[in-house]
Amino acid sequence: MADSSVKKVVLAYSGGLDTSIILKWLQTTYRCEVVTFTADLGQGEELGPARDKALLLGIKPENIYIEDLREEFVRDYVFPMFRANAAYEGVYLLGTSIARPLIAKKLIEIAEKTGADAVSHGATGKGNDQVRFELTAYALKPDVVVIAPWREWDLRSREQLIAFAEQHQIPIAKNKRGEAPFSVDANLLHASSEGRVLEDPAVEVPDYVYSRTISPEDAPDKPTIVTVSFEKGDAVAIDGVKLSPATLLAKLNDLGRDNGIGRLDLVENRFVGMKSRGMYETPGGTILHAAHRAIESITLDRGAAHLKDQIMPQYAELIYNGFWFSPEREMLQALIDKSQEFVTGDVRLKLYKGGVHVIGRSSDYSLYDQDLVTFEEGAVAYDHRDAAGFIKLNALRLRTLGQRKKKLGL
Repeated sequence: MADSSVKKVVLAYSGGLDTSIILKWLQTTYRCEVVTFTADLGQGEELGPARDKALLLGIKPENIYIEDLREEFVRDYVFPMFRANAAYEGVYLLGTSIARPLIAKKLIEIAEKTGADAVSHGATGKGNDQVRFELTAYALKPDVVVIAPWREWDLRSREQLIAFAEQHQIPIAKNKRGEAPFSVDANLLHASSEGRVLEDPAVEVPDYVYSRTISPEDAPDKPTIVTVSFEKGDAVAIDGVKLSPATLLAKLNDLGRDNGIGRLDLVENRFVGMKSRGMYETPGGTILHAAHRAIESITLDRGAAHLKDQIMPQYAELIYNGFWFSPEREMLQALIDKSQEFVTGDVRLKLYKGGVHVIGRSSDYSLYDQDLVTFEEGAVAYDHRDAAGFIKLNALRLRTLGQRKKKLGL
């Protein structure tokens, strides 16, 4: 039952068929004014048609919001996440997950600006995105009404959606009339594909699914050598050329694409309880992840590095589950950011046929001491004989346990 108190709603609008149907459904079901918000997160699509489509569907020009969020996305969301080396279930670099809190934050900002009582999104009732959008919305505006059409309407098939579109004179592209072979979500960090032809995890991903990378087999036979420079944990330059966050990630994407880097075929555990199979392409992020770990390897103390590795799974899970604006994520972020004070320097990498290989790292803050690790004798602050006492002290409890076992005949 539609909430009759809703007079104005802000819709996360892509301009595609599904969100256009949602737009019209909101107008006809809630009898409310609709404000559209389209975010440019570097998905690689022209956003002008989204404005045209909204106008065609009766949205007032002053109620159409299109914002270029690429720099904010990378600077305030992607980079903080990469300081943590975050990877959900050890491998997924969270490309879709990290975009949702920013989109939802903007929805709330526009709702406040326009006096809207509700926000709406096009996420389905089976996925994680509904959780991510709504947890952010409630965190930033506790009294907001969230409308999730896929959980409310009775349009349960592609045929019904098409029929609704035809009934309300919503333009339908020819390639949208049939069932899509798979769905795609894209932004500057990654592209993800799932559904239909990808649902059987035993079947290899078809070549035509890939959009951000060439096949590693087709990548050049000559490696690409690149240097990524960091300041306080964030990448700031490529091959000595300073770049803005979004421009830098776009450049790494080009390098990754041309060398077949960043493909991931994954079966993951969704927050809502089911497993899903997806194919992710994160070319620049894969390079950045390897480079960041490399610069940390010489600038972070062992205790700090190991602590970061211990908290990373929890931090990644918070992002995956939609808790970007939770106090625990912010607390972990403060710890992570503190660890990056001296994570500054250069990393050289070899990119070759799908692989990212670290071949050098240097920093003015390096903790690596060649005199300490060399096999050659020299004036070093390490006496080999000290190791004997160190080993005996660490072995004390093990020897005590061993004596007990021997005494009991175990």
